[in-house]
Amino acid sequence: MSDNTRIALDKEELRFLIADILALDVEEVTDDADFVQDLEVDSLMALSIVFRLERQYGVKLEERDLKQVSSLVQVLQLITDKRSVPAAS
Repeated sequence: MSDNTRIALDKEELRFLIADILALDVEEVTDDADFVQDLEVDSLMALSIVFRLERQYGVKLEERDLKQVSSLVQVLQLITDKRSVPAAS
């Protein structure tokens, strides 16, 4: 098992990371806050989130993946899924 799959993803760490990227109070990034409707995330902010998530968690996120997520809980699940799949060589 790789280091990525052994280390559990911490939801609170992810919450702080997204709040930092969006320059929001951590309390605003609730589990089910919609990124676009509630947090007013635009396409540039979304790219910033993707870049930081890829660097922080060592995953590669595709555009189609991003269209499926709109909340912290969904991002958590996406990254967890990506980290559990072995990278293609």
